[in-house]
Amino acid sequence: QVQLVESGGGLVQAGGSLRLSCAASGRTFSSVVMGWFRQAPGKEREFVARISRGGVNTYYADSVKGRFTISRDNAKNTVYLQMNSLKPEDTAVYYCAADPSLIEIRTSPAYWGQGTQVTVSS
Repeated sequence: QVQLVESGGGLVQAGGSLRLSCAASGRTFSSVVMGWFRQAPGKEREFVARISRGGVNTYYADSVKGRFTISRDNAKNTVYLQMNSLKPEDTAVYYCAADPSLIEIRTSPAYWGQGTQVTVSS
């Protein structure tokens, strides 16, 4: 089992930045792949980014590539999502996710956080 708790959401103006954090507990953090998803009002949850167990390999959705950066600190059991150049269309609830599989993390992660709201005003 992995328990995930997100933080760092809030209200920001377009063009601004936010950094989300996700603290993990339970299973050994370095044994799971970590990811971020988001769900905007009236839309399905979508994949945003994922990072490999060691933090070397990252992958992003096209919509955030070049603006968002995922990273992890295995010593602190924490994964981060640095979001720059935010746009109103980035407004959503952001969820942290974990899975042992580098493939499953993008489609059906085993573990989810409760989400944190990010609102970008125009």
